Amino acid sequence: MSHEPLLEPLLRRLRVRRVLPVLSRHPGCRLLDVGCGATAALLRAVEPYVGSAIGIDRKAPALASGKLSTIAAALDDTLPFPDASFDVVSLLAVLEHLAQPEAIVGEIHRVLTPGGEAVLTVPSKAAKPVLEFLAFRLGVVSRAEILDHKRYYGRDSLRQLFVDAGFRVDAHRYFQLGMNNFLVATRI
Repeated sequence: MSHEPLLEPLLRRLRVRRVLPVLSRHPGCRLLDVGCGATAALLRAVEPYVGSAIGIDRKAPALASGKLSTIAAALDDTLPFPDASFDVVSLLAVLEHLAQPEAIVGEIHRVLTPGGEAVLTVPSKAAKPVLEFLAFRLGVVSRAEILDHKRYYGRDSLRQLFVDAGFRVDAHRYFQLGMNNFLVATRI
């Protein structure tokens, strides 16, 4: 069993806390967690608040309960779901890993119901040197995860990515001392 770097569980819990207020606006919703990771932590945490939830990730654990399920698949340029399948889509610490972020954001728009919300966190441009120090010098965040980062986002580039895909951006905030973006966007 591999050892998880020290800060990973804390950072994951902080990201999950960002999603709960969005879910409270959609009681009994259908949730898709894009990039659910090897732990499916968000799915497990939100089970009491959703009608159903699916996680998709190349490292997704096998999970199938009454409300929760996972699909092990790469996040390339399409999502294997019909149009308007979900009320909420989450994307927590995933966008920075995607080779084709525009394609996946477009797919999120497609699989959301009209009026459905996308909620995401993604490291800011200011986070790059900090994350690299924490991973490569201190070893308290995953070195492999940081090496896999393809880009970092500022407020404007993140907003534009979602507007271009047909979303209305409802909220953007920096958190964790400006190291992370939090964005909520509605499918229009």
